[in-house]
Amino acid sequence: MRIALFSDIHANLPALEAFLKDVESQNVDTIYCLGDLVGYNIWPNEIIEEIRKRKIATIAGNHDEAIGNMVNTQKEIDVTILNNGAISKEFTNQLLTEENRLFLQTLPAHIRLEFNFNNEKTTILLVHGSPNAINEYIYEERPKNEILEMMQIYNADILCFGHTHKPFHKVLNVEINGITNYKHAINIGSVGKPKDNNTKGCYVILELNKNTSMLNKKSLDVAFIRFDYDIEKAAMAVENSILPNVFADNLRNGY
Repeated sequence: MRIALFSDIHANLPALEAFLKDVESQNVDTIYCLGDLVGYNIWPNEIIEEIRKRKIATIAGNHDEAIGNMVNTQKEIDVTILNNGAISKEFTNQLLTEENRLFLQTLPAHIRLEFNFNNEKTTILLVHGSPNAINEYIYEERPKNEILEMMQIYNADILCFGHTHKPFHKVLNVEINGITNYKHAINIGSVGKPKDNNTKGCYVILELNKNTSMLNKKSLDVAFIRFDYDIEKAAMAVENSILPNVFADNLRNGY
């Protein structure tokens, strides 16, 4: 089975469109979205509607949760007193339709997938930030024991997450009953707002088959896919709105 995972679109419609075109060429069996559909750009409604139209299973990101629970007061946004994050939230709050707000409010926190290969159960846990909290950051330099502890608490062999916008794959070995098991922590990067100094969008394809085993370090195929999109269209949309121009600069610089 080939599973495509993507995250952190952040209202960047040109990036989502490019991702969808790219993933269609990858012969995947299913697609999951790990949240943060909205924030930082002008197309939150279009992003949500495309996800819903394609019936892509999606979990909530921290921006989805925050904006979904805001009340649309239609007040004027005073950019002179708000920080950049608050401007983004207020701007998105005013754009969002009530139907799409309700959709954000009903997104699940986690998705758990269980597979059985050769009488061995393999569990994949999909989260946005971490299993502990929607806004917790898991960076590549996070100590191995801390990642393993949360994976053991939540019974995950493969933990997939986003939120930091910085992709990586760590294989973590742990002794269980005297046998070495290999756990996988995978940050899938960002489709619409990469922060790893690479302006290309990023997503992951996991490939599992009958030989997939947590006893074999190399039996899980993890592919990081980078794709081009119309960055200028996305950046200029920011600059032509009340959103801070630094959001456009970040897109152009991969941060």
